[in-house]
Amino acid sequence: MKLIWSPLALDKASEIADYISLDNPFAAKRWVNAIFKKVEQLISAPELGRMVPEISDRNFREIIYGNYRVIYRLESTTISILTIRHGKQILPTDEIKS
Repeated sequence: MKLIWSPLALDKASEIADYISLDNPFAAKRWVNAIFKKVEQLISAPELGRMVPEISDRNFREIIYGNYRVIYRLESTTISILTIRHGKQILPTDEIKS
């Protein structure tokens, strides 16, 4: 399986890391490394995540890391990381279902 990060997902990861680094730069770096490592697990287990509750489509899934939801789409040979959201944020489905 090929793993692709969308520009939106990379932007969200950067924004979250920037926010964490305001309090603790070391924790921000640790968070980024851990989230990328968690996402890499999908290569060998693409259905590791649960279906996204807001979307009734088995190809849209999410893994949870701490307080964050990593939303991804499964395709035949590709896993597309679509966005990262705090668990308390509303997921705008139009942002990921284009």
